[in-house]
Amino acid sequence: MLEHVFERTSQARYLTSVTIATDDERIADAARSFGAPVRMTRADHLSGTDRVAEVASADTAELVVNIQGDEPLIDPAAIDAAILPLLHDDEIAMGTLKKRIEDPREIGDPNVVKVVTDRSGNAIYFSRSTIPYLHVPLPDGRGSEVAHYKHVGLYVYRRDFLLGYSDLPVGPLEQAERLEQLRALENGYSIRVVETEYESLGVDTPEDLERVSKLFEASIELAKPYG
Repeated sequence: MLEHVFERTSQARYLTSVTIATDDERIADAARSFGAPVRMTRADHLSGTDRVAEVASADTAELVVNIQGDEPLIDPAAIDAAILPLLHDDEIAMGTLKKRIEDPREIGDPNVVKVVTDRSGNAIYFSRSTIPYLHVPLPDGRGSEVAHYKHVGLYVYRRDFLLGYSDLPVGPLEQAERLEQLRALENGYSIRVVETEYESLGVDTPEDLERVSKLFEASIELAKPYG
């Protein structure tokens, strides 16, 4: 699985290098087995962002992308889409992705993080609760035309912001929601959110692994030439 993530991530146009960061020697050994660069990190990081910050401190890249290692179907185009705004606007410190929710069951699912943005595409809030809450239905009984979006956990950081991230105080919203991106909002930083069609499929359980394996096998079959 890790190899698939590495290979697909390496296809992104705007990434100049890809490194696997971990504090687990088993993961490091697996990465080295297929030739991926590895950086061992401390084991006491509170979040993935803190881990990425440690790696970035020894690098000179202006932009740093944090990609989860459990998404073997990650779309390289989605990575590029998240990076682009920071390439064109030096004032953006952090970027991420959102996808319109199509399954109504996800709207109220606390395991699906929702995000709302302003007219400029900057995050207003991330929550495990339903946001926006549809308080007033339309006369015909339908819900509001306001769409619900789920957060896709891929992050792009400007290096200077990332190196100072670990020193930012953890606020009550981050503590309550258990969402590390809220640290940026609580400390006055904007997060640019780009809409994508990429459906995040992380692998957290054996059932997730079986589902993603079937999807991956199906994609291989579709890619085979006819004849």
